[in-house]
Amino acid sequence: MNQNYIIPNEWSIVEEGFDTTKVKSSESLFSIGNGAMGQRANFEEDYSGDTFQGSYIAGVYYPDKTRVGWWKNGYPEYFAKVLNAPNWIGIHITINGETLDLATCKKVTNFRRELNMKEGWLARSFQATLPTGMEVKVNTKRFLSLELEEVGAIEYTVTPVNEYATIEFSPYLDVAIINEDSNWDDKFWEIVSTSFDEKQAFIHTHTLKTEFHVCTFMESKVFIDSQKVYQVPVKKISNSKIAFTYKVEVAPTEKATLHKFAGYTADRNYRKEELVIAAQKTLEKAVNMGFNDLLELQKQAWLKIWNMADIIIEGDVKAQQGIRFNIFQLNQTYLGTDPQLNIGPKGFTGEKYGGSTYWDTEAYCIPFYMATKDQQVARNLLEYRYHHLDKAIENAEKLGFKNGAALYPMVTMNGEECHNEWEITFEEIHRNGAISFAIYNYYRYTGDYSYIPEKGLEVLIGIARFWQQRVNFSTAKNKYVILGVTGPNEYENNVNNNWYTNYIAKWCIEYALESIEKVKTEYASDYERIMAKTNLSEAEMLHMKDVVKNMYFPFSEKHQVYLQQDGFLDKELITVADLDVSQRPINQKWSWDRILRSPYIKQADVLQGFYFFEDHFTDEELERHFDFYEPFTVHESSLSPCVHSVQAAKLNRMEQAYTFYLRTSRLDLDDYNKEVEEGLHITSMAGTWMSIVEGFGGMRVEDNILSFEPKIPKQWQGYSFKVNFRGQILKVSVDQYDTKFELEGSKELEILVNNKTVIVSPNNLITV
Repeated sequence: MNQNYIIPNEWSIVEEGFDTTKVKSSESLFSIGNGAMGQRANFEEDYSGDTFQGSYIAGVYYPDKTRVGWWKNGYPEYFAKVLNAPNWIGIHITINGETLDLATCKKVTNFRRELNMKEGWLARSFQATLPTGMEVKVNTKRFLSLELEEVGAIEYTVTPVNEYATIEFSPYLDVAIINEDSNWDDKFWEIVSTSFDEKQAFIHTHTLKTEFHVCTFMESKVFIDSQKVYQVPVKKISNSKIAFTYKVEVAPTEKATLHKFAGYTADRNYRKEELVIAAQKTLEKAVNMGFNDLLELQKQAWLKIWNMADIIIEGDVKAQQGIRFNIFQLNQTYLGTDPQLNIGPKGFTGEKYGGSTYWDTEAYCIPFYMATKDQQVARNLLEYRYHHLDKAIENAEKLGFKNGAALYPMVTMNGEECHNEWEITFEEIHRNGAISFAIYNYYRYTGDYSYIPEKGLEVLIGIARFWQQRVNFSTAKNKYVILGVTGPNEYENNVNNNWYTNYIAKWCIEYALESIEKVKTEYASDYERIMAKTNLSEAEMLHMKDVVKNMYFPFSEKHQVYLQQDGFLDKELITVADLDVSQRPINQKWSWDRILRSPYIKQADVLQGFYFFEDHFTDEELERHFDFYEPFTVHESSLSPCVHSVQAAKLNRMEQAYTFYLRTSRLDLDDYNKEVEEGLHITSMAGTWMSIVEGFGGMRVEDNILSFEPKIPKQWQGYSFKVNFRGQILKVSVDQYDTKFELEGSKELEILVNNKTVIVSPNNLITV
């Protein structure tokens, strides 16, 4: 059974009733972020129950030494970790001398938590009976400011119900923090200095090894029924903690409120010695604005994001909540303002996958950011990889490749490979293909070719060289083969001739050669510079052409499908429908040995290839491959259901497409894979956007023209979305009868709708 406690709501994620078994799941689901930092939805007050504390700062990481019982040449020395950062949200609260802690209260009623996605804030309310019988009502609200990205703000209100109360608020900063996923229980942070005055507190820390410097800061204000209370707090300083205590006396129904402003300044933005001064200035700005004005700016900033990124679904609240949750979390994780940053698979919601960059960015996220933001955001993501090209060449050299061959890492913070599983590090080399595909996809969508001569071609050449060296010629087959790989389907390790890997390798070389010719003809000075830099020879290019011409692809004449890899038909082909439901998910129920021998697919490699290169195959071929592989796919990769949704829609299988859409959009909300407490699946959320825009909307770019084949599930009355295509914003609205197009721009836009040309002019509604 999937979890089912999140209440359907178009604009909010809502939980009602306090259940200690759901605390860690909710900490993930109600996470907040602003692109520069983020945090799990931990309680501000003490909580002695089971919890996973987590606050994270973008770009701050630690190289945790790889934990394996053996070592291989070329093996990464460390697994990078996004660091659990100093805790600034904490507020220790006592009421008549008794600590407020939901785990020890006699009774907790009217518990409600809301993540308001429209306005970008998290709220919680409850009534609690303390062990002494004292009853209080509590209301909290907090957000991470988009306007002042180093600042978070908390409003915490306690109202006594049945007697007078002495309430002590003790907001604190705590740097004695460890990572849940530390390999060796290393200490990651060290204090440089601690400082404070009458109102403000600062702890300057640095990370060991990576030497990131961070100042964690806070300032608070206290109110009784909206009237500010002026008092100098009592200060308590320990080795790792600063707490300020404010004491107020309140009568029943009077509200005691604390406003806490806190956050981080980091040396990614300031000189180390200026961190505390920068924190003082940031605090001054935030406190002068006040909680309510900062919240108003937050609402306006989110309104602007939603104005472009929102997808409206009519008649299906669960589907609407799902897509907005996905869009909201993507924007909380990455806003595209800092080209040094990228998108971690868990974002700021947990520590699994180390918060690093995977191929998910290129394969799934770039289309979302291209269409919902300015193209510069997508270009920043491409440039991120360009800046890591030297490291990619170094990574390849460690594995024995030479002459400028580039192997991009599966997992990285700074361009170095830091994944600690051999079958991923050495074998899951298909990731290289996604980097090249993203360059092609960016040009196809934006029409901006300039990136390729300026930077992209060097990346394409490095990747093509890798594939040229990674193949070997099989005399038995009289073809080039690729041995010993793991494809996107990680339930197959160390296989030969994974179809997706072979296909994308061939395509990468082809695209590099084609780009070399175009740059040579149209950008002569760039061509000369790149050829001098890369020393690419005619002999190498001739060999590349030979590889392209003679690449081997496993194929079944009987089934008329490309085989996932050599030997796939040797498996016992029992479909998922015939698998006992008690055995799911198999990655939590079966041994790895059993999984590897089974026909079950975590994520269908062949269909991933058909998704990228849809125009290389006929609809009949897609249908044949979909019907062959879908029955064996368990979708235990978060990246799987969205591709199947897009393809089911393409094949007019709307019920199937809708089911896959719900699965991808509510993967975390309904906890399909029974792991949401570890954090959310951020990068696959971009796939949810694809399943509507590319799946139901049928959006493609064909010969420089935006094309649509709109379809609609029977469960919906209508849906609409916007895309920014080459500087013009097109709104598409689909219902059960027709499709409407509206254009915000200055000139006409030619589009294709169901293969017919339609001219959309600015501010003029077109109905098809």
